[in-house]
Amino acid sequence: MNSKKAIVLPKFKKMFEQLGENIKLARKRRKLTTEQVSERAGIHRATLYRIEKGNPAVAIGLYFNVFKVLNLQDDFLKLGTNDVFGRKLQDLDLL
Repeated sequence: MNSKKAIVLPKFKKMFEQLGENIKLARKRRKLTTEQVSERAGIHRATLYRIEKGNPAVAIGLYFNVFKVLNLQDDFLKLGTNDVFGRKLQDLDLL
C-alpha cells in the first residue's frame, strides 16, 4: 500500500505541534513514561514520540489510542462540534 506524506500548511502544522505538546504534558502530569503509554496504547515508542511532536502523518486512530490511555477520549467527541460555518450554510439552505 502506497502512502502519501501528509501536506500541512505551516499555520496548521503549529496546531498539530500544540496538540502533540498537550499530549506530552498530559502524560507527564500523570507521571507516565513513554514506555508505559506506548505499551498501553499498543504502539511503538517511536510512534508516541511522533505523536508528541505533532506529526500529522500519524493515523488519527493512534492519536485516539493515546488519548484513551490518558483518559482523554471524550475530548475526541468535541472535534467538529462547534461547526459555525456549517450551521450558517445550513441556515442559508445551501447545504
